[in-house]
Amino acid sequence: MNNIPELKLGIVAVSRDCFPMELSVSRRQAVVKSFKELGEEIFECETTIENEVHMRKALAEIKAANVNALVVYLGNFGPETSETLIAKEFGGPVMFVAAAEETGDNLVGGRGDAYCGMLNASYNLALRNIRAYIPEYPVGTASEVAEMMQEFKPVATALLGLKNLKIISFGPRPQDFLACNAPIKQLYNLGVEIEENSELDLFAAFNEHAEDPRIPEVIKSMEDELGEGNKMPGILPKLAQYEITLLDWMEEHKGSREYVVFANKCWPSFQTQFGFVPCYVNSRLATRGIPVSCEVDIYGALSEYIGTCVSNDVVTLLDINNTVPADLYEQDIKDKFQYTLKDTFMGFHCGNTASSKLSFCSMKNQMIMARALEPDQEPNITRGTLEGDIIPGEITFFRLQSNADAELTAYVAEGEVLPVATRSFGAIGIFAIPEMGRFYRHVLIENRYPHHGAVAFGHYGKAIYNLFRYLGVKEVGFNKSKGMLYKTENPFQ
Repeated sequence: MNNIPELKLGIVAVSRDCFPMELSVSRRQAVVKSFKELGEEIFECETTIENEVHMRKALAEIKAANVNALVVYLGNFGPETSETLIAKEFGGPVMFVAAAEETGDNLVGGRGDAYCGMLNASYNLALRNIRAYIPEYPVGTASEVAEMMQEFKPVATALLGLKNLKIISFGPRPQDFLACNAPIKQLYNLGVEIEENSELDLFAAFNEHAEDPRIPEVIKSMEDELGEGNKMPGILPKLAQYEITLLDWMEEHKGSREYVVFANKCWPSFQTQFGFVPCYVNSRLATRGIPVSCEVDIYGALSEYIGTCVSNDVVTLLDINNTVPADLYEQDIKDKFQYTLKDTFMGFHCGNTASSKLSFCSMKNQMIMARALEPDQEPNITRGTLEGDIIPGEITFFRLQSNADAELTAYVAEGEVLPVATRSFGAIGIFAIPEMGRFYRHVLIENRYPHHGAVAFGHYGKAIYNLFRYLGVKEVGFNKSKGMLYKTENPFQ
């Protein structure tokens, strides 16, 4: 993954002047020791903050060490002003956490009252309009705080990535796909840049790469990846040319930003002009940490990038596509897995999922497009999809979205891909999410989410939920368990 930030975490202790500073220092040292025992690295700021002068000194130490994510540790009650000022002036992701008392044998000189201090810290953060990561229960022993810091790492990585991200798009959304057309105002609120281009810009750049000397090398890479799945080798030269085009555009247009993702038009005129479908190339870029969303889905690309940063792994973008037929459920799922029929659905896209996330794969043509563009003939311009069943295992389905009123919304749900043959086409899997039927109705439909969802391969719901809250999403939708009613759910079932 060469398109996500490298995190350098730092920790600074704070101390209220009417409490022993030594208490914060010794507790900070214990936290650092526990964190390193987990195999983690961290910069330990030697200056403990008791006032604003200390704050500036500590900030200089932190900046000199190139720290880009900071833990503010309340070893005792803590100074409300200076501990929140460092969060404001640091300018990067910040976590606030506090020390639990250590022993009943030392509750006079050794009592720190950080449990109380966290309340004042949270109030002062709000007064200064500072967002900070505060764990679910932000008070703990050294080992517990170390584990909380581990949970902060993927959130901080994603925050740094968004701060330095540019989304490059090509072409307007396809007709009748307005669901993926969302106001871009919230991108700027998140600190994300966007560069919107015409399909003609991409077509011109593609044609300029027609004789690029790197094409044979990329073809060889594709052949090695596809192996026996290389069923349509004649289309590889064009796909290689397209891959080089996108990578060159990325380098030439990233400007002041460090990281880039794409949201690209992929039909209907793409096939007739470019002479192929781009799905396989999209999958290869996703493998490199450069997601390329389908159908100019800008917030889909944003969501994919978040998943890449949080999981440090390949992600994909899928349609929440079709129901599982009752007969397939009865034969292959019922009594073998603890899911009802309504808990299951098929996640599908034409062929944009990386080969590493498919149980098997082969180069195919886009069957749906071929019906309209190449009926009753050998596929030509609709070639370029990577098809196969998605690997079974844990997944997180999620999306960050701007709704029609330009409000930031989000959802996240954990589930799995079942080890059940799909019997279908495309990059596709049978997904199971507990209480999916209710989630589908009262989150996805009720809140007007589009049909695209990002998929991370593993359970990352906690980190993604915390990230969405840090970003200011007021209400994050999730799949509620039985007995937990949604606001719009009829209680008289």
